[in-house]
Amino acid sequence: MTRKPTRLPPAEPSRDGVTQKRPRRSLRLVLETRPRERPRETAAADGAEEADEEATARPRGAKRRKVASSRSLKFSELSRRLFGEGAAATTCEACAPPARQHSLEYHRPLLLTKDGGPENRRSLLSWFDSVSETRAMPWRKPWINPRLVADPSSLREALERRAYEVWISEIMLQQTRVAAVIEYWNRWMDRWPTIHDLARADPEDVLAAWRGLGYYSRATRIHEAAKLVVQDTEMRGLLPAAAVDLEGRVPGVGRYTAGAISSIVFGRAEPMVDGNVLRVLSRQLGIYGNVKADKLVIGTVWAAADALVKAVAADGEPEDEELPGLGLSSDRPGRWGQALMELGSTVCTPRPNCSLCPVTATCRVYGEGMALAGKKTLGPDAVDVEDVCSLCEPFEEAVDGDDEEAGARPATARKQPGSKKQLSLADFAFKAEGSRNASATPTRGPPVEAIADHARKFPLKTAKKAVREGETLVCAIQRPDGSFLIHRRPQKGLLAGLWELPSSVVDGPGETTAKQRVRMAESYASTLLAAKGGRGASALDHVGALGSVPWLFSHLKLTMHVHLFRVRDVKCDAARSKTSPPSRWSDDVESESMGTGMRRCWALVRDATA
Repeated sequence: MTRKPTRLPPAEPSRDGVTQKRPRRSLRLVLETRPRERPRETAAADGAEEADEEATARPRGAKRRKVASSRSLKFSELSRRLFGEGAAATTCEACAPPARQHSLEYHRPLLLTKDGGPENRRSLLSWFDSVSETRAMPWRKPWINPRLVADPSSLREALERRAYEVWISEIMLQQTRVAAVIEYWNRWMDRWPTIHDLARADPEDVLAAWRGLGYYSRATRIHEAAKLVVQDTEMRGLLPAAAVDLEGRVPGVGRYTAGAISSIVFGRAEPMVDGNVLRVLSRQLGIYGNVKADKLVIGTVWAAADALVKAVAADGEPEDEELPGLGLSSDRPGRWGQALMELGSTVCTPRPNCSLCPVTATCRVYGEGMALAGKKTLGPDAVDVEDVCSLCEPFEEAVDGDDEEAGARPATARKQPGSKKQLSLADFAFKAEGSRNASATPTRGPPVEAIADHARKFPLKTAKKAVREGETLVCAIQRPDGSFLIHRRPQKGLLAGLWELPSSVVDGPGETTAKQRVRMAESYASTLLAAKGGRGASALDHVGALGSVPWLFSHLKLTMHVHLFRVRDVKCDAARSKTSPPSRWSDDVESESMGTGMRRCWALVRDATA
């Protein structure tokens, strides 16, 4: 009987580094409304310091929590075949590129095998223990062992603060480089050392403390969630220990962050998969697929991570036992999750240094690289067409994986379950003797370079979408007393909750002249004022165009044209309506919570009015 591959459900949006496909939208919708938000692309590793605010993670309500139960149902069959205790034994031999003929069982992690699995799991933990302090991350601290804290109130206080510290670090690390986060995290903890302090904070102070980190809606979500956790009669300031409760009860906490807090703080065997771990496990499992958009691939990696962390927890000491309210806990799940992230951030990078990796013995892609270099036995030449893998994309030997963009190709929609896309019928035809050996011969450099060259091709690279271009008119309106009109952006979406000089999107970017932009700026500015007789334009003088400020988001190249206006009528005030944004006059724009790009616009205004 033909065994049809089981399809996995969509990965839950979080900080996992997964790019969700979205309908194309106009620039005006992106800038002026609440855009659909996406999760963090990289987690505890390197990312863009100031990137597209449109890509932040949306706080999710209770309605979305039902996804967890359906996820487990749809994953059960594939998980049983690849990651269950009764899963079929898998060969340690590598498949042969470029055909890479293999069955689905080829992707069962060698880290889970009885022979060598436990030893290599210990090797990765030992490696992490030796390098965990190298990058001096202040949020990395020894695990709080509840068995060693006799006083329940002291234990609760310690766990409450530790969970808060890890939570803040994980949110800050979303799309932001580790080196940039360290200083921000230290300042944050100095100002609000506990979740209770944060809950009492002024929203403006929270946004100001976040200034420069990017993704400003994260700050708002953290603050709102902190107030909820403190006011909740059950939590009372202590984040839940179980990942499912963290994801379901704390706004803005997705699957990755929930797993990180649960494992690092409470010692639970929960997976945490960020962009680095997706890359590491795709290589460990030998999955040549799109880890950013292919839901089947993403779900398989998550299932593998779950099986691995549970195996690591089971490797525990005899004295480990379940404690009331805490379950079976130890420091191993947290160390393991951080080890995978550290490995992906420092060694198993897009350009990996395989010579430093402590788990090459279990890496499928490393084994294939060894086979290409002629240093390792190749696996079977043929696979039963009924068992052929449906996870991997067709492998192209000519793909150059030297960097993230090399060899990239447009992502294609996954075929229906049961389709065999890894191999074609031609792959099962008889081949002339020596044809495989020719393809397995290293083409350049020593074996280590050949292995790294092969590893760079994993996971599958996809072409990045072209960055959209847009223009806005930024109107600085100054009253006779020297104050400036400022608007507040919506609480959700691009630059959420920040203040800005009034801005209007230009339709048809690149199609307007300087004179046309002046007329457009005058027309827009006149609608912002409520002068006597309703004639806002009569109260304004256009001082001049001060210049243009280019600003690059991850998915948007924006040019902001700055215009300065002065108000003649001292009685003129801002126009107010149900649809107008919150506004006020500020005599200290320098101290307002504004995005970095808008600050550069303000610098032009400040210099022109000094």
